Amino acid sequence: MNSEENKSSPITGPVYPRPQWVVLLSVVIRAMHQVGAAVYLSSYLLDGIVGPPVLYLWLSIVTGIALLFTEALRHRQLYREVSGLGTIVKVLLLGVAYHGYLPETATVVAAFFIAAIAAHLPKNIRHRLLY
Repeated sequence: MNSEENKSSPITGPVYPRPQWVVLLSVVIRAMHQVGAAVYLSSYLLDGIVGPPVLYLWLSIVTGIALLFTEALRHRQLYREVSGLGTIVKVLLLGVAYHGYLPETATVVAAFFIAAIAAHLPKNIRHRLLY
C-alpha cells in the first residue's frame, strides 16, 4: 500500500480510496436517509402523526446501515472517530426514545441535534481518533 492510498496523521485514522460509483451511490443513499429521518423526526414533533410511520422507519434504518457501510469503506476505524461515536450515541438515543425509557420528543430531537453537529464538524475534528 503506497502513501497515497493510506493517508493518516497521528490525530486521524487512515483514509482509503473509494470507487467513484460508491461515492455517487452514497449521495443518493444519504438523500433517502434524510427523507426517512425527516419523517421519523416529524412523527415525534407533530401531533397529527401517531408514532413513526413504519415505511419511513425502515427507510431510515436500511439507509443508515448502508451509509455506515459506505463510510466504513473509506474510514476503517469509524467506530473510533468522533463521527462514529456520534452515530452510536444517536442510535442509542433513538432506541431509548422508541422504547419509552426517556421522554420521546426531547430525546429524538437531542439525537438529531447531536447527529447534525457530528456530521458537520470540520473534517480534522469529525475524523479524529478518540482512542
